[in-house]
Amino acid sequence: MIRVRALRKHYQVHERPPGLAAALRSLLHRRYKTVAAVDGIDFDIAPGERVGFLGPNGAGKTTTLKMLAGLLHPTAGEASVLGFEPRRRDRELLRSIMLVTGQKQQLLWDLPPADTFELNRAIYDVPRAQFRRTLDELVHELDLGGLIEKPTRQLSLGERMKCELAAALVHGPKVLFLDEPTIGLDVTMQATVRRFVKAYNERTGATVILTSHYMEDVVALCPRVIVIDHGKLSWDGALDELVRGTRPEKRVALRLGAPASASQVAALGAKVIEHDDAHVVLQVEVAQLSGVLSRGLASLAVDDLTVEAAPLEDVLSDLFRRGRDERAARAEPAEPGA
Repeated sequence: MIRVRALRKHYQVHERPPGLAAALRSLLHRRYKTVAAVDGIDFDIAPGERVGFLGPNGAGKTTTLKMLAGLLHPTAGEASVLGFEPRRRDRELLRSIMLVTGQKQQLLWDLPPADTFELNRAIYDVPRAQFRRTLDELVHELDLGGLIEKPTRQLSLGERMKCELAAALVHGPKVLFLDEPTIGLDVTMQATVRRFVKAYNERTGATVILTSHYMEDVVALCPRVIVIDHGKLSWDGALDELVRGTRPEKRVALRLGAPASASQVAALGAKVIEHDDAHVVLQVEVAQLSGVLSRGLASLAVDDLTVEAAPLEDVLSDLFRRGRDERAARAEPAEPGA
């Protein structure tokens, strides 16, 4: 469905020091540096996959999605979506993909979303009967009700996001690029969007690529993740394998029926992450898990406990820290005589 080989996007960025003199000099002699937004990445995505595309701010995630959607031309390398080269913007490709971003909207501000839906129907030349069936399904699944008849400016952020999703899907795209679709939404609306995206993928077989800084989105939707950092690929594989390989320890949370002293908690033999009168959170090596649980149940008033993998935020922080250390090591000058 999607094939990427040695994909690069480099920008020439103007640089100058602050001050009037530097500004005047830059009129005649500009200095530029090359910024590698995407710096030679490779991956393949099969039909129907839900893939998380992760990385810190400025890693190149949105740039990559825009190249795959045909909005940016790569500096070098190859990209193929549905057998088409995105930068050529073939009509058949554009009818089969959609890029949805939580920071920009296609809804017309003073008109109801229904007008945008009808506009998209005309743009994508969707037969009216098919459009009606699709829109009825989307209105039902997203619980849009009477929202589509209200002016967009009267809708809440969450309501607008649901209408954005509906507008993006009226032509039934085979590939869906989602760039921060839940940004700014409350937890209830985030969960609604996640449920809908998963159900849509399972019902239609559409391929979904998701970028998000909300790790709940990724955990709920993406069995596979691709991680980039400074434009380079850091990981491509199963999410659970990334967690196990980076943070193999478990996070144990104990809910207490009676307060436990610091010495009682320390005696469990695990790293203490949090401790108050009602809760204890521990970081436990897998080999020590059964022993820590046994000691905790025997010595503390435990009302409830959960055992989970390390939070994805911590896993990614470790992965990015490791990348920074490797880049720093490569940048260090060789010692004299080495």
